[in-house]
Amino acid sequence: MTDNEMCPCGSEEIYESCCGSFHSGLALPETAEQLMRSRYSAYVKQNVSYLKETLWPQYQKSFNEIGTLLRAQDSRWLGLEIIDTFKGQPTDKEGSVEFIARSVVNGVADEQREKSLFRKKGVRWFYVKALS
Repeated sequence: MTDNEMCPCGSEEIYESCCGSFHSGLALPETAEQLMRSRYSAYVKQNVSYLKETLWPQYQKSFNEIGTLLRAQDSRWLGLEIIDTFKGQPTDKEGSVEFIARSVVNGVADEQREKSLFRKKGVRWFYVKALS
């Protein structure tokens, strides 16, 4: 990876100063959308530990690290599109983000459209579950 590689999340910023700062632990996402974008980038970068750490705590024990890694490895990630956000700002405790994550899996185009629930515990945002 080069120092000025664009972030996979679609922000049009450099990875190291965008999602890379979250992945390295130098910063925490301030909004649900930032967490959503950083989780997408974690799939692209195959950073399974970040995906587990940002999962709502009660679900971390049952997180399938091997299955998640295989999904990340088997995919060629094409991009993330944020459709809508509801709440999820720095002063909120909960929010949702609707997105489309596009990829190619085993030569077949795939489009994951989901509305995700995010919840804040203390100063940290977590992915809770898919709402739809």
